Amino acid sequence: MAVNRRVLTLDEFTIQAFRKIPNATGELSALLRDIGLAAKRIHVEVNKIGLVDMLGDTGDVNVQGEEVKKMDVFANNQMIGVLKHGVSCAGIGSEELDDIVVFDDEMSNQSKYVVLFDPLDGSANIDTNVSIGTIFGIYKRKTEKGTACNKQDFLQPGLAQVAAGYVVYGSSTMLVYATRRGVNGFTLDQSIGEFCLSHPDIKCPPDGKIYSVNHGNFFKYEKPVQDYITCCQKKTEKDGGPYTNRYIGSMVADVHRTLIKGGIFMYPGTTGRPEGKLRLMYECNPFAFILEVAGGKASNGMQRVVDIQPTQLHQRTPFITGSKNMVDECLSYLIPSPQPLSTRGEGHSSV
Repeated sequence: MAVNRRVLTLDEFTIQAFRKIPNATGELSALLRDIGLAAKRIHVEVNKIGLVDMLGDTGDVNVQGEEVKKMDVFANNQMIGVLKHGVSCAGIGSEELDDIVVFDDEMSNQSKYVVLFDPLDGSANIDTNVSIGTIFGIYKRKTEKGTACNKQDFLQPGLAQVAAGYVVYGSSTMLVYATRRGVNGFTLDQSIGEFCLSHPDIKCPPDGKIYSVNHGNFFKYEKPVQDYITCCQKKTEKDGGPYTNRYIGSMVADVHRTLIKGGIFMYPGTTGRPEGKLRLMYECNPFAFILEVAGGKASNGMQRVVDIQPTQLHQRTPFITGSKNMVDECLSYLIPSPQPLSTRGEGHSSV
C-alpha cells in the first residue's frame, strides 16, 4: 500500500508545531510521542483481549473502590513504563494508584513536566466490547528542575495544563490532543504503525442535538437537573430540536462524540453523591481543557471546571461539557438565581 506523504504522523506534526514556539525544547513533543507509544501497545492488547486471557477482574479493588480489570493493570503499567523510561516526565499520577509516582533519577529530575492520567477509562465495558480509552493531562512542574517532583506539582487547576488529550480504542484507534493553539486528532494507521493526522483543528459545534446523561439516575438528580433533562426531551423543531439521547457509559466515547458532532455530556451529582463520580484530575480537567480550546464549554454546574483548585489527587466533581450554547442553556437551569440548590429550576418546570 502506498503511504500518503501529505498526511503528517504524530511525530512530524508535533515537531513542526513546536518549532514555531520560541524557546521550545522539544520535551512536550517527546512526551506526546511516549504517550502515543503506550497507546499503541494498549491498542494491540485491546484488539486481542478475548484471546489472551485479559478479560475480567483481577480480584483487587482500586483507590476509587472499583473492581480492577486485568486491562486496567496492563494499561497502567504501559503508561508508567513509557513515561519513566522517556526523558520528558518527572513523575505521574494515575487514577489506579493511591499516590503519585516520582521518577527520582538524574534524567527525570531535569524534566519540565508531570502527567496525570486515567490509563483505561470505561474499563467496566471491556467485557462487552464497548469503546474504551486513555485520558491524560500534562502540567509544567512548579518545583525546581534538578530536584524530585512532589505533590504540589500535581495539585494544579486544569487551566495550568500545557496539553491534554485522550485515546479512544473503538472501530479505529484515535489519539486527540490539545494545546492552547488548537485540538488535533490522529488515527492509528496499522499498516505503518503510526498515528496520522486525520482530524486537523477540531472545533466543537456551538449547538447540537444529542444529550448524553445516565437516565437511570434521573430521580437521584437535583430538580434543576431533572428540569433541564425534561427540557431536552421536549425540544421540537421550533426550538432547535428534537434532541436524541445517546449514553454509552464510557466517558471517552461519549465526550469524543460530543466534541466531533456537538451536543452535551452530563454527569451530575446525585442525592447520595453530590460530588459526582468523575475524577477532577484524571477525567474532567483534561476534557474541560480540550473542549474549551475547541470552542466548547465545561462546568461543574457552579463554576468553570478548569478554575477549580484541587485539594486531593482523587477529588471528584460533577461535570457538564459540550457545545457552548447547550451548556449555557443547561447552566441557566442550574444557576438562574442565588436561590438554594434544592429550589432552583422551579421556574423552568413547565418547559
